[in-house]
Amino acid sequence: MGSIATDERPTAVSVSLQELKDGNVSLETLEQAFGPASLGIIIISGLPEEFASLRARLLSYASYLANLPDGELAKVEKPEARYNVGWSCGKETLSNGQPDTFKGSYYVQPIHNEELEAKARELYPHIPDMTSPNVWPDEKVLPGFQDVFETLCRLIVDVAALVARSCDRYGVAKLEGYREGTLENIVRGSVSTKARLLHYFPPPPSSKEDEQPPCSDDDWCGTHTDLGALTGLTSNMFIDETLHPPTTSSPITDLPELDAHPDPKAGLWIKDRAGRTTQVHIPRDCLAFQTGQALQLITRGRFQAVPHFVRSGSGRGAGGGIARNTLAVFTQPNLWEVVDESRKLDFAGLAGEVFGRTY
Repeated sequence: MGSIATDERPTAVSVSLQELKDGNVSLETLEQAFGPASLGIIIISGLPEEFASLRARLLSYASYLANLPDGELAKVEKPEARYNVGWSCGKETLSNGQPDTFKGSYYVQPIHNEELEAKARELYPHIPDMTSPNVWPDEKVLPGFQDVFETLCRLIVDVAALVARSCDRYGVAKLEGYREGTLENIVRGSVSTKARLLHYFPPPPSSKEDEQPPCSDDDWCGTHTDLGALTGLTSNMFIDETLHPPTTSSPITDLPELDAHPDPKAGLWIKDRAGRTTQVHIPRDCLAFQTGQALQLITRGRFQAVPHFVRSGSGRGAGGGIARNTLAVFTQPNLWEVVDESRKLDFAGLAGEVFGRTY
């Protein structure tokens, strides 16, 4: 449906993995995806065959993990890392200032290089958020969890590197002094990349709908911009946990996935440059990549980070028992890499600014 020019909204741009491999994504397409008038997101189709099974298994694990007994979850909390490693729930705040108990997260740094990890710990002992080793549930509790998690993350990082290669072509063409391979080297070579497996809990039941306080739009995840360069996102997995309780007392299997949430407004929303909100649907067999603050700084504002939030859906009746699972992989520069030449600000400095406001 057409619209007048002054009311045209940006849409999510889609390209294939093969186009990225062939270097056939035009500079105009990249600007439509990430530029000042964009939603700051690109969707990639034609992924490797194993992606679908890895996604289904890991996002199912998110429900099993979040429903473990409190004692098991406490074993994989790391308060000394400000809960940015392992399990986290209720440690962040929503836009209304209340603790965010609507979702649980499992943080992992999936890219390993012993020399670079040792360098990070030596240079930045005061940033345990980014230098603490991963922690994993006991293999007997969640068998196969670590292997599936790290395998899917490596696949996502490989695709992110191809998106980054296209962004580098744009930088070389449009930005004076931009060094070829800047972003791709960051994506492929950084041990600061952080993955976050997310479980959004079903809204609590209520017998009197009219007594419910109105839900804010960002009640499942507060409005924010990402910290890193490119954020890889899987599609939502919606699960009716009332019909399919995720308990580890029986063998762990892929959970049945709903085609969609009963409330069509539930899910990821992006705020464009005009302040309008647009819902983005990521197809189940695709990945999306979103811009972060580090990319905005590296490209000197030509590609811009976008505010986004997650909405749980209106009415407890519409969403009762339904959880949302997803995976975000934040490709981030190594802590010592300069992201803002004007301020000589390295990524450690940027992370410190953001973490200081968030936790």
